[in-house]
Amino acid sequence: MQLEAVDYQAPGAQEAFVESLRETGFGVLKNHPISQAMVTGIYQSWQTFFDSEEKNNYVYNKGTQDGFFPQSVSEVAKGFTKKDIKEYFHFYPWGQCPQALRPQLAEYYAKANTLAEELLGWIEKHSPAEVSKLYSQPLSNMIKDSDQTLLRVLHYPPFQGDEEPDAIRAAAHEDINLITILPAANEPGLQVKGKDGSWIDVPCDFGNLIVNIGDMLQEASGHYFPSTTHRVINPAGTDMTKSRISLPLFLHPRPDVVLSERHTAHSYLQERLRELGVI
Repeated sequence: MQLEAVDYQAPGAQEAFVESLRETGFGVLKNHPISQAMVTGIYQSWQTFFDSEEKNNYVYNKGTQDGFFPQSVSEVAKGFTKKDIKEYFHFYPWGQCPQALRPQLAEYYAKANTLAEELLGWIEKHSPAEVSKLYSQPLSNMIKDSDQTLLRVLHYPPFQGDEEPDAIRAAAHEDINLITILPAANEPGLQVKGKDGSWIDVPCDFGNLIVNIGDMLQEASGHYFPSTTHRVINPAGTDMTKSRISLPLFLHPRPDVVLSERHTAHSYLQERLRELGVI
């Protein structure tokens, strides 16, 4: 099975995109509204940031989770024991950020949020009636004015040769949020787990936009839309001395949004953060 990129501007784009999400938990868009030049500019600015010592002036706040997370506190995926080989910066419009880098990230954050609202509208419009009735409010409304939506600037550093055996850039995991929007990174490596258990390469053509379902949308849709396991593998056969920068936007509902009879967005997030050992 292969993931095909859907032309955002083509007739039938909505149906093809939502069908891909339903079948694989992932959709890939081309000819979408996010400017490639903006993404490239962010990659370049943040590569410089991660290569500098300045990053240590922005170490994350434990209570609010904004700021720089060094490799020493990198995540351990659920069910794994090795830390992922990565460092990252959590950007919220209300959080800390180097002043010179803020305007660029704030512009991207706003534009990607606008696109996310549209895509959530597509998902709702093309949900079967029995699934739509499970949504406590329009999906696009769940993220409106949410201060929980997180832009993560991820840096997978070059390999030094002394990595722990079995550690990879991002171990297999699912996302917690509603949907995640991710511009194709500057290096390959992202894979999604198919229904048969095999790993499928996600098209990483520069300019593609990758969208995946998170656990909260799986919960809200009564598991109609699957939150699919994915990972970032170490780059076999590619230049392992190259960094990889990645820019996922995790769309989170406001904390009071009801996802299901069992959970609000707040209770669901707290449960998952405890599982991950982040809180």
